[in-house]
Amino acid sequence: MFGDLFEEEPSLAPGLPCGPGKKAKPRDAEPPAPREVTHLSGIKNQGGTCYLNSLLQTLLFTPEFREALFSLGPEELGSLEDNNKPDAKVRIIPLQLQRLFAQLLLLDQQAASTTDLTDSFGWNSNEEVRQHDVQELNRILFSALETSLVGTSGHDLINRLYHGTVVNQIVCKECKNISERQEDFLDLTVAVKDVSGLEEALCNMYVEEEYFENDNLYRCGACNKLVEASKSAKLRKLPPFLTISLLRFNFDFEKCERYKETSCYTFPFRINLRPFCEQTELDDLEYMFDLFSVIIHKGGCYGGHYHVFIKDVDELGNWQLQEEGNKLTKDKIVKDNESGKENENPLTDLKEILSQEESKQIPVDQLGQKFLEKKGISWNKKYRKPFGPLRKYLQSHSQVFLFSPDGNKISLKENYHKLQFGSDSQGQDLQSPSQNNNVQWTSEKLSTRLKDDTSGSHWFDLNDSKVQPIKEKDIEKQFQGKESAYMLFYRKSRLKRPSEAHANPRYGIPEHLLNEMNAANAELQKRRAECDSADNNIDLHLHLASRYKFYNGALHPSLSRKESVLDLTIDKRKTLGDLRQSVFQLLEFWEGDLILSTAKSLPAGLHLYQTLNGDELTLDGIGLADGADIFVWNGKEVGGIDVLTGLDHEPVLLNVLHLAGYNEGGKGQHFTESQHIFPCSAELSTLCKALTSSRGIILMNSSGSDNEAKNWKVIPEENMKKTVKTTGLTDGSSILVLDSHDQSLVNVVDGNLTAFTHDISWLQVKNFCRLEAEERLVKITATIETVMSDIKITAIRELQLEEQLVNDICLRPINRNGKLLSPVPEDYTVKEAELKMGSLLGLCHGKAPTSTQLFLYFVIGNDLQAVPEMEIVVEETATVKECLNLMLEKSGLPGDSWHLRRIDWCYEAGEALSEENATLKELNVCNGDTLVITEGKLPPKGFLKVPIWWYEPLIYYGHQEPIQNQVNGVTCKIGALEVSSAGTSPTYIQTDMRLCYMGDIEISGEASLADLKIQAMTLPSFQEFSVPSPEFLRAWTVESKRPGKLLRNNQQQLNEYKLGGKAEICIEPLQKEESLSPSDLLLRVQMGIPGERDYYCSADLLWDISKECTALALRQRLAAHYSLPVDKIEIAKHFPEKFEWMPISSWTQQISKRKRKKKQESLQSAPYHLKDGDIIGVKNLLLDDSKDFSTMRDDIGKEKLRLLAVEKKKSRQAEHLQNDVFSEGKVAPKHRKPEVALSINVGVFR
Repeated sequence: MFGDLFEEEPSLAPGLPCGPGKKAKPRDAEPPAPREVTHLSGIKNQGGTCYLNSLLQTLLFTPEFREALFSLGPEELGSLEDNNKPDAKVRIIPLQLQRLFAQLLLLDQQAASTTDLTDSFGWNSNEEVRQHDVQELNRILFSALETSLVGTSGHDLINRLYHGTVVNQIVCKECKNISERQEDFLDLTVAVKDVSGLEEALCNMYVEEEYFENDNLYRCGACNKLVEASKSAKLRKLPPFLTISLLRFNFDFEKCERYKETSCYTFPFRINLRPFCEQTELDDLEYMFDLFSVIIHKGGCYGGHYHVFIKDVDELGNWQLQEEGNKLTKDKIVKDNESGKENENPLTDLKEILSQEESKQIPVDQLGQKFLEKKGISWNKKYRKPFGPLRKYLQSHSQVFLFSPDGNKISLKENYHKLQFGSDSQGQDLQSPSQNNNVQWTSEKLSTRLKDDTSGSHWFDLNDSKVQPIKEKDIEKQFQGKESAYMLFYRKSRLKRPSEAHANPRYGIPEHLLNEMNAANAELQKRRAECDSADNNIDLHLHLASRYKFYNGALHPSLSRKESVLDLTIDKRKTLGDLRQSVFQLLEFWEGDLILSTAKSLPAGLHLYQTLNGDELTLDGIGLADGADIFVWNGKEVGGIDVLTGLDHEPVLLNVLHLAGYNEGGKGQHFTESQHIFPCSAELSTLCKALTSSRGIILMNSSGSDNEAKNWKVIPEENMKKTVKTTGLTDGSSILVLDSHDQSLVNVVDGNLTAFTHDISWLQVKNFCRLEAEERLVKITATIETVMSDIKITAIRELQLEEQLVNDICLRPINRNGKLLSPVPEDYTVKEAELKMGSLLGLCHGKAPTSTQLFLYFVIGNDLQAVPEMEIVVEETATVKECLNLMLEKSGLPGDSWHLRRIDWCYEAGEALSEENATLKELNVCNGDTLVITEGKLPPKGFLKVPIWWYEPLIYYGHQEPIQNQVNGVTCKIGALEVSSAGTSPTYIQTDMRLCYMGDIEISGEASLADLKIQAMTLPSFQEFSVPSPEFLRAWTVESKRPGKLLRNNQQQLNEYKLGGKAEICIEPLQKEESLSPSDLLLRVQMGIPGERDYYCSADLLWDISKECTALALRQRLAAHYSLPVDKIEIAKHFPEKFEWMPISSWTQQISKRKRKKKQESLQSAPYHLKDGDIIGVKNLLLDDSKDFSTMRDDIGKEKLRLLAVEKKKSRQAEHLQNDVFSEGKVAPKHRKPEVALSINVGVFR
């Protein structure tokens, strides 16, 4: 919501950054930055308190409020030190507000904190990051202050400064009786929508009258009858400080959403409120108010940011605009003038034309001609393309232009306001717009624009921590837009400030707060001095030559590091000479020259770089950073050994690998590793002489990875003159040294290493032969190039098995579940078999498949979990039929009525291998796949094997035995149901449907639906029924053991229905022939039994939805079906899966926010999703006023679902309880709290 609008500035003062290598200090250790050039203090944003900051700054710069608050001493308010005492009466809110105001006035910091104040409000951290409305805060804060100041001399502080009254009057036109009601206000809320400015809004509220006439009459208490009357409102009492809230946030009832009014809304710098007051005979200064604060809201109605423009009445700040910005502005103006660029603003042009007219109004038709005469170009040529036609432009700027009632004339709206706000010398009110249609512009001009005032008080923009000066004309920019004025604060013009308060922030502040602020400033200065010193101090590590030895190309301490290194803290602004003097003082004695050199710890040891020269240079100037290492020596030798310094002699630590001891066959070698140090300027020939014999070679790793042998390259003879540095060897680089007997591992042609130590792997082999040897595990060493046949032979030897078994056993990988996978071909290498180090293999009976064979698993039947898997090896060129015969032969199954299916991801029988003559390779059957032998022969290609079910609803009489359902001679016996209705009287109850399996049929996919029905009628189970023709049968697909999709066109081919290989069809008998069109929707409707929670038996209803599928259309269709009035029925859809009923009624059309188009009110979409076969319940309101559609069967079904859900919940809780044993340290997630209204907690002081 807030984005980065509330991001606070870092408290680190400008110009005091942490240097490189400087240890970070905690943020609370840094003193706050001092005030900037404005000499005014901002307020820190706690995350979402910009609205609070803006209001507090306004109250601070209201001197009368500030001084009245400061006049309340500790004897009335108590003391913050006594807040924790149980019997102390501390008014903490005004005390914290006093303290915050004193900090903002006197404390030398860029921004003050409101944490103590918000703590006194009782706000938590959530409240401090949640944004609220500043208008709401203004009222709540004033209420909290009034409550806190009860019983003190400041009890009427808010009432005295901000309280005003409005009187509402109703005048009877007959008896002239006046009925009035007085209302108090602390702020006035004025409309923004369709209003051009503040003066027009006040006019609408306090000048215009509302008339009660015609059908809208007023009952007069004096006349005791309905009469014509007028209603008006006036300001009766004006407070010294007038707060005005602009109603910028509105609600769009068409779009059902909030929005912010961003149109132009002007407000004056000085306003005369005489036209809006009840009493107008006082002096003009009593009605004049000056603007001194504007709270601005930036953003939309769901979030944004507040800041405030404030007039510095006491001139406490330093108002000085940036000269650089002024210069750029002047340069731009000069440049624009020189280029002769004209500001093309149609609004300015039209206002200029209208203002020059004597009558101040002009016919719209003549305005275009006037424009052509004044500007020398027509409106259409100059402005029509970007702004549209002239009349349309005038209508879109209704805040500026005013049309006459007939729409033919146009005038400036601001002149219209001037007429209303003017008054004659006797203070007589002018007529309202409705009473004076003949507009005459004779009143004195009242400017609504702000003008720059170069003398007196100045304006500042206080935006949380930032404070910057602005000009008065900048306020005009807040008239409109997303960043616009939200609250206005005016003060009476006659209020004068004492001369002692001018530019004196200490004026009126009590002595105890002055002393507290003086002490706080002293503490701030002390902390800033300490911080400045800490920021400039650096820690140096002095390494003494007497405590070091030089060997292996680097310096190494002869003692512990603590004894060899001295730490010195020094100001980096001091010179090198000062550092040298400090070192002399630190050392007890030193003989000879004292040379200081920069040093650095490397993996090889300590190395010296630059000698420090120039005692007059500062330490910061020569580049010494915090934590630098300095070596103190004589500049020549250490321990009698000359030491070379600089980058060219930097030591490099190399890892040197030697091959030693190799396995049988010479594939893969073990190695030994050692570390050697060489100067980076040393030649490679020097390395070769030091590490190898005369005939040895050196290899370096080109990629930096030791995992593969191909990355190792032999260093050729011509590169031996290169140095360690130019070759690219750095600290930690590895080189491989091969002596003469190891060079067989190198490919002489390209210089690559053919095998390397990381190629070595080991595998585990377990004995599954179960012969004389025990079932045990052995570990076999191999490389990625080792052939699986060699591993098998080695395993036989290790397990002490007979070598004659070599041709009768194989190696099979074992997965994590202990299952034996398909055997690995013996000609595969470890890499080709995709075996990893530590893989477990089983030594089993049987031959491994060759590269042209497939190892397959197969199971028999549909219950795959209960049947063990069997294994077989077949050629990949074998056909499906040959593979099936081999599997039947191995499993001993008789007959040929079987077929093969793949296994799907749910480990169930899936797709059938229907092409018997296709090879396994052509069907992408892979090594290790599992096939299922399923009973039944597959239909020929292009044919479907469809199970047929008999479907019909069950009908039941209340407490009698089940009846027989007879349909056109079709007789079917139906079993008893468990659920019956309550009561003793027999009733007809529609219960669930029944599916009876009739048999399977094989039918061509090109056959029609009528052919399927005819073939289904030939099944033996159908012989007991008498069905005249296929038109007396209705076909459905079966989905989840329920009728699914209705198959409606008897002549349509089955392939067009896309039934699939597992489709099942149910047949429903009908009482008459049926022919359904594509637009017919088949519903099962049932009428409720009056007074009981049951229904009469259902009836099929065909509903044509070609025109509309709405709730109203369905109600009309059902009302016609039952011969009832539309408004006397209630309907609902039944959801059998949930045992619930959803009433169907017309609902409000939803509007898409993106496309702004109305969605179709279709019952086939959410939430009803109406489809064929749905059950619709109907209630006859003439006989039954109950709107409860549920039955006892629904109650029983819901109870079963509830018990099932309880069982699932218990099982989940048991699982969670078990998991919690292993995750006790985890913190439970926090639930989001609901949003709460803004409030301030205040103690009781009455």
